[in-house]
Amino acid sequence: YNLGECFNGNHSFSAVCLWVWTRDKLVQKEPRLLLILLVGVGGFVGAVMRYAVTNWVQYTLHTSTLPYGTLTVNVIGCLVIGLLGGLSESRNLLTAETRALLLIGVLGGFTTYSTFGYETVQLLRDGESLTAFSNIGLQVCLGLVAVWIGYSVSQVGT
Repeated sequence: YNLGECFNGNHSFSAVCLWVWTRDKLVQKEPRLLLILLVGVGGFVGAVMRYAVTNWVQYTLHTSTLPYGTLTVNVIGCLVIGLLGGLSESRNLLTAETRALLLIGVLGGFTTYSTFGYETVQLLRDGESLTAFSNIGLQVCLGLVAVWIGYSVSQVGT
């Protein structure tokens, strides 16, 4: 694509043409800029997904004590990062751009370590020590198990 073609109607969807032209120019001038853009877009998508999943889980379980929504997104995120990270390592399936978008951007926006910390401190401040320590144990143990399962699944057949 050249820039003139993006605006003269030769392409049915000029926004795609403009994106391809912009991406190519970014990669030529500053390759890292494209990675930064992909991380940002992925972070937006992951954060929106986190908000939706967290609220859905909390609403579905009708609970106000243990933050099951945060636990859910962290365990899912750990499972997915184990799976995608393992596939990326063992089968070289993901490009640097795809890793930036998915592993750093989407999963970085989706998982919520800072939220986990904040909610745990709130539980402690509210006198819910048992719930707070249960939250810590569940987040850490289930997160590590999920990463291990995801990575193990990614190695099947290699």
